[in-house]
Amino acid sequence: MSALPSAGAQPVSDPRHEALLAGSGAATRAAVLRVAALLAVVLAALAFTGAFDRERLVDGLPALAQIGSEMLPPDFARWRFWLRPLLDTLAMSIAGTAIAVVLALPVALLAAPNTSPNRGLQQAARAVLNLLRSIPELIMGILFVAAVGFGALPGVLALALHSVGMVGKFFAEAIEHADPRPIEAARAAGGGRLQVIWHAVLPQVMPQMADTTVYRWEYNFRASTVMGAVGAGGIGTELMGSLRLMDYPQVGAILLCILLCVTVVDGIGQRIRKRLA
Repeated sequence: MSALPSAGAQPVSDPRHEALLAGSGAATRAAVLRVAALLAVVLAALAFTGAFDRERLVDGLPALAQIGSEMLPPDFARWRFWLRPLLDTLAMSIAGTAIAVVLALPVALLAAPNTSPNRGLQQAARAVLNLLRSIPELIMGILFVAAVGFGALPGVLALALHSVGMVGKFFAEAIEHADPRPIEAARAAGGGRLQVIWHAVLPQVMPQMADTTVYRWEYNFRASTVMGAVGAGGIGTELMGSLRLMDYPQVGAILLCILLCVTVVDGIGQRIRKRLA
């Protein structure tokens, strides 16, 4: 039987335990430093943009309250004239999202490293997605209004091209993280590039793509409500006209209509996502 350690004996330290504690402490310090650096950047951005200007904020609150009070009660006298713009807004969001998905899928296949033919095409596809994503839809709307004239068409084109950048990025990430085993099995069976994509890649990523499409449709509906600011049709045209006339009761009524439509679209999108889950 081994002898019991005496009361005054010092416990033997385990080097592995000490290394684990040291590594944990270093990781904690590094995480704290990263959070502190991020917080410093956020505070600097707030200060740079005047978010801490108490005088401006205090002076602006009464003006905002005054505008809000002038919107009450909302004036729905012209609600019949808003039905067609609201329908245009809905059609713009659906058409823009559909065009974006059709265009984004091949670009995403080229941008994903596991489906792109070579690195050059991969980098070029990613550059295209970055370019389309970096130009706001309102700027695209202005350009398309100048090119094809006023109406819903420039709004559809602007929403579609801007959405290609975002939808293509999410599609490419989903394709990139697909399970490589079915892909390797399809290649080992002698399948060509298109056959591998059709039978091994798309079945895996289709749920994520459908989810991304629904989310983008919801976003495009909200974005299409302000496309009228640049003459690209939709309910935004009515909203901007009321704002220019400072007809705030009508502005309040239009905003309530937009809120109702956005709520309905979000509810439809949520039901679609549940069915796809």
